[in-house]
Amino acid sequence: MKVATVAVVLACAGFGSAFVAPGSKMVMTAEGGVSRRQAIQTGAATVTATGLAFLTNSVPARAEDGPYVLPDLPYAYEALEPHIDAATMKFHHDKHHLAYITNANKAVAGKEAVSILDLQKGAIKAGVRNAGGGHYNHSLFWTTLAPAADSGKPSAALTMAIDASFGSFDAMKEKFGAAAAGVFGSGWAWLGVTKDGKLDITTTPNQDNPLMEGAACTAMIPILGLDVWEHAYYLKYQNRRPEYIAAFWNVVNWAKVSEYYEQYALKQEGVPVQG
Repeated sequence: MKVATVAVVLACAGFGSAFVAPGSKMVMTAEGGVSRRQAIQTGAATVTATGLAFLTNSVPARAEDGPYVLPDLPYAYEALEPHIDAATMKFHHDKHHLAYITNANKAVAGKEAVSILDLQKGAIKAGVRNAGGGHYNHSLFWTTLAPAADSGKPSAALTMAIDASFGSFDAMKEKFGAAAAGVFGSGWAWLGVTKDGKLDITTTPNQDNPLMEGAACTAMIPILGLDVWEHAYYLKYQNRRPEYIAAFWNVVNWAKVSEYYEQYALKQEGVPVQG
């Protein structure tokens, strides 16, 4: 099995904006919409019907052959309970993330993969932007989560940077939460380091991220992101996005976020993620 470093390799190729999630008859569009909510509801029904076996005895999800593979979660599906439920983690990781990888692999078939740094220098076709961005964003997201008991605190260096940029940790959380709640439709909220070396908060639509050239956001090296697509929270929180955002802070892996800040972002290097 080949493993690509997604921060270094993304595909410079295009494909259609609509795709079918593996194992599902539901058509999903890159922009989301009704079909996405239907897929979420279908997943919820499946979880209810199959019970715990769905969460513990299923065959590991895998993408089609290609340079990109689905990274294993660094914890069990239920490890983030009660803040993020096991059913959501299973559906989010094994279906949604896998769909982005499958389509990224289709996009690069027969084509040369390019580094994300090179990819940022030119225009990115919509299909590549959604699949490549979706793969990178989720791969980073999983690593920045941890069971509440292991969440920890930001390092001394990151704490100083947070205080310098926002005034306090609580002020940073408030600004980040407001940004995440304010995303219209689907997208992400990000904490990252700008070109001047300061921490800032920004948001992106769809599966864009602050590493992409032309993204409608503040350019930065992201060290923490929050997925605010409905599929990330709808099974548990329905339309109560602010509750999901508040719960998120209980399961942030601050040791990993601090590592990304000190080892990569301060050097203006994108965080490498496996997958």
